[in-house]
Amino acid sequence: MRIYRTPEARFEGLPDWPYAPKYVEIEGGLRVHYVDEGAADAQPVLMLHGEPSWSYLYRHMIGPVADAGFRALAPDLVGFGRSDKPLGRGDYSYAGQVAWMRQWVEALDLRDIILVCQDWGSLIGLRLVAEMPDRFAGVALSNGGLPEGQAAPRAFAIWRMFALYSPVFPIGRIINAGTRRDLSAAEIAAYDAPFPTRASKVATRVFPALVPLGPNVAVPDQQRAWAALERFDKPFLCCFSNGDPITRGGDALFTARVPGAARVTHSTLRGGHFIQEDDPAGFVAAIREVATAG
Repeated sequence: MRIYRTPEARFEGLPDWPYAPKYVEIEGGLRVHYVDEGAADAQPVLMLHGEPSWSYLYRHMIGPVADAGFRALAPDLVGFGRSDKPLGRGDYSYAGQVAWMRQWVEALDLRDIILVCQDWGSLIGLRLVAEMPDRFAGVALSNGGLPEGQAAPRAFAIWRMFALYSPVFPIGRIINAGTRRDLSAAEIAAYDAPFPTRASKVATRVFPALVPLGPNVAVPDQQRAWAALERFDKPFLCCFSNGDPITRGGDALFTARVPGAARVTHSTLRGGHFIQEDDPAGFVAAIREVATAG
């Protein structure tokens, strides 16, 4: 497996990003980067980013979560951010991403976790909850899902084709298009920072094709995960945004099927798809609600 490792100089001087990098090596010698703020013995809050972002997405939440008395953990998925980036399209699979993040959780021996997730962070994070529910204390989910073969919404089908075939893939501008507020030029550049070459963007390009909307090899795994979530009775809070055309209405699946959803007060956040940019305070409030309900 050929791997690209983004030079550290690319991460110098990013706005609102004072966090020291930490690394864990998992199977195959892959290096996973993560931010780890707050007391080491505090309850862990695991913030999983989606695609095509990286842990920078949570920069306005990491500090407030740590200040609220939690251990704020924000890893970069393999292929993103400061984590190693395998260069072959065939190196990436949905099951492989779940396995890599499971190895990271087990390497840190995280327990009593509150999962905070959106976009692909939900696809991976909810599978982790299903596979090892004893390690999780609750979930705060925004603008994400766990599809099991449903037809792809038109907006997502267009996005999937764009990711695969567009000759250019401007990551920072893509994220800016998914927010209600306008990101600054420096923030857009920060989202671009981990991906200085065409080859380094391979994961960002292939991920949409891995989402099990329509026929997909991952559907049986999704069905098993849903069966586990239908037994998950710990707090499960949905805080979807009011301005995301891709995931709008997806919270109804979880509130109807996950028992733990009855234990919390769900909320609507204000913003677009990347809600961490538009309403970080609302997302942090949802985390505190999950902790209180637990």
